[in-house]
Amino acid sequence: MSEDLGYGWQGELLDLPGYLKRVGHDGGLAPTAATLRALHRAHVTSIPFENLEIMLGRPVDLSLDAVQAKLVESPRGGYCFEHNRLFAAVLERLGYEVAAVAGRVTMGAAKVLPATHALLHVRPPDASRDEPAWLCDVGFGAGPLEPLRLVDGEEAVQDGWGFRLRRGRTVTAWTPETAEWELHQRGPDGWVRRHTFVLNEVFRIDFEVGSHYVSTSPRSPFTTRPFVQRFSSGSLRVLDGTKLTTTRPGGSVEARALAPEELPATLAEDFGIVLEKEDADRLVGFVRARS
Repeated sequence: MSEDLGYGWQGELLDLPGYLKRVGHDGGLAPTAATLRALHRAHVTSIPFENLEIMLGRPVDLSLDAVQAKLVESPRGGYCFEHNRLFAAVLERLGYEVAAVAGRVTMGAAKVLPATHALLHVRPPDASRDEPAWLCDVGFGAGPLEPLRLVDGEEAVQDGWGFRLRRGRTVTAWTPETAEWELHQRGPDGWVRRHTFVLNEVFRIDFEVGSHYVSTSPRSPFTTRPFVQRFSSGSLRVLDGTKLTTTRPGGSVEARALAPEELPATLAEDFGIVLEKEDADRLVGFVRARS
């Protein structure tokens, strides 16, 4: 067996039938732009975003076996490094050209923030180099439903949800040829710059480093409270600590506070996440202690 040098996404080890069943995709698998759009939508609307392993006191394992066991074989979800680790393996298995890039989640902030978000730069194998590549972002939790063409200024409205990509400023004087891209999302109060990224390839080991910071650092917002999202054509549901919010494409927002004891049932009913009783009790205890 040859040594694993850390390149690529180990698509040959993927349980592709299990993945396709999990996301409900029964269409074609030819590596085309149409298949990419269909798989992206199926993944985003089937596997929720969640950071619950941190609350449950377990490390986030990014090996393909562990990610498949959690996101495919169990009624669970994951965060960006898990989602895009899995989706990259799927796309690689099908023959797409896949490269990962790192994003800085800003949500409108102007200051420099750490590169803690994973995205994928994807091309169908027969695409001309003159055609724009696709930006896939199945691991943010709030869309997009389908990949976005890497075209400066292009806007996409997907079932009422608005997204756009823009070329930003040059990153620094030391890297004059490197310009940021910005992903904007339209919310109830208008356009928000959601995150920025540059087209520098990162690898599986970089996912490990970013995931370690996100899941262990006291400066990471993910170590302080449960954060869960489920996105569909008709709604974005977000559980932030004990606050449950539902946003519709038209901009309407409904919110209510939950008691810690309501969390396991809410996770099952609203997000499709079913916890074992021991984990449910541990989650309730974590949230109670932080209240």
